[in-house]
Amino acid sequence: MAASIDSLLAEISDIEDPIEELKHLKTAIQSIPISALRDSVTGHRFDVIFSLLGTTEREQIELCVDILERLLVALSPVSLAQDFREALQGGLTHHAEAVKILALTQIGRIVAHPEAVTEILNNDDILQEVIHCIGGDHTAVAKQAISSLSKLSHSKAGLDKLFRSSLLQDMKDVMEISDVVRYRVYELVVDIASVSDISLGYCASSSLISQLLAELMGEDVLIRATAIEMVTGLAQSQHGRQHLAQQGVMDKISNMIKGANTDPFSSLYLPGLVKFFGTLAITDSPQQVCEMYPAFQNKVFEMALDPDPVVTGVALDTLGLLGSTVEGKQVLQKTGEQFKAVLVRMSQLAHLGATEMRVRSLDAIAQLLNLEVEHQTEDLLALTESWFLLLAPKPMDRITNICTQPFPELHCSGLRVFTAIAPQPWGQRLMIGTPSFMEFIVDRSTGKTKEAKDAKFALVGALVSTSTAATILGSRNYLQLRTYLREGAYYVAAVAAVCTDGAE
Repeated sequence: MAASIDSLLAEISDIEDPIEELKHLKTAIQSIPISALRDSVTGHRFDVIFSLLGTTEREQIELCVDILERLLVALSPVSLAQDFREALQGGLTHHAEAVKILALTQIGRIVAHPEAVTEILNNDDILQEVIHCIGGDHTAVAKQAISSLSKLSHSKAGLDKLFRSSLLQDMKDVMEISDVVRYRVYELVVDIASVSDISLGYCASSSLISQLLAELMGEDVLIRATAIEMVTGLAQSQHGRQHLAQQGVMDKISNMIKGANTDPFSSLYLPGLVKFFGTLAITDSPQQVCEMYPAFQNKVFEMALDPDPVVTGVALDTLGLLGSTVEGKQVLQKTGEQFKAVLVRMSQLAHLGATEMRVRSLDAIAQLLNLEVEHQTEDLLALTESWFLLLAPKPMDRITNICTQPFPELHCSGLRVFTAIAPQPWGQRLMIGTPSFMEFIVDRSTGKTKEAKDAKFALVGALVSTSTAATILGSRNYLQLRTYLREGAYYVAAVAAVCTDGAE
């Protein structure tokens, strides 16, 4: 095995047009399992393949990248760092996007390894080139560079290198290239800050987070829309939320929501502001967030009734997120008629809206109605039942009708609504009381796609898993459901072939 790879490498180095030999080598190494390749690649003359990257021939470059991807992954990060550091550094400045991504991917493996990373930490040139890759034209290259630097920051030595050396100025210099590149660096900073309170401290001391927050509060509405996405990412962690609270960011965003009505361009950034508070509510406490920032809740209701589909879609997603928790359901219920009007609007959109809006409405409704068995108190069951009955005069018929329409995404979303109410006794009573509904559930001819089969299987599973199903649905229906579950999502009944005399 090793000898054959060596011989192929030797043959490649001795000919002027190596493409055919590269194809043979690629085929040879792809037939070898990684575990076996790992035992045989040490010491191979990879420099031959690296040298062949010095061409403008696209096919040759692609073959070399494919081969190196396979060979290098078989090496340990320590071996990579010690033997191929210079070759990888050369790859960072190569003209081909694929070569840069290859080099960045392998550097990512090195910096994630506690021993190998020292080889990189002692080489500012490589890290400078990685930072410069963030400022390049290719998004895929920039993302891989961000990923590698983010991995580097998982150690104190890496954080020191990025934020307490000349590399910090390199990052700031790269940010000057364009708005797009600046926000790539912010993305890196948010990724790093989200890891721990310590890493957040490094990012804060660099002034990059305060610079991001200043852009959020600035006058440029397009920049504001992008900045709120980054700040929402920072709010995903508890220490990130604490930092934002200490900086008064929540109050400022709440004031921005209040002032949105007088800003003709607010539709550009308002959805992002609402998403921010939606994230805050679901990660902390829906009740606390809605009580402290009533402008958020009021704006969500207002947006749900808005004719603009972009604004409405964000409101639907946010309401579904809020209502997915017990506390969120209780918060929404307390608003009384205000939320009822929104729920009716959601039902109308699910029934008559554009396909995408119908799907988002149905998915939000499913989240609102979902109630795990351990949370099924008498009050909460009455709440979800009352919401379902508000959807239409005959809500079971309406959702069933949606499920039978020839649109796979609508079919699956409708089934998810039924899956949400399936574990609840009132939902089971409605199902058994709806003519032909139980036959619809076990009918495998409806929904031909994998997603549809999975959605139907989830519905059956949700029904069978409850202690009330056998009693409410009846033993015959219950046994049919158990059989469906046992046969699996993709079961196809055998069809007997009938032969007729004289038939060909």
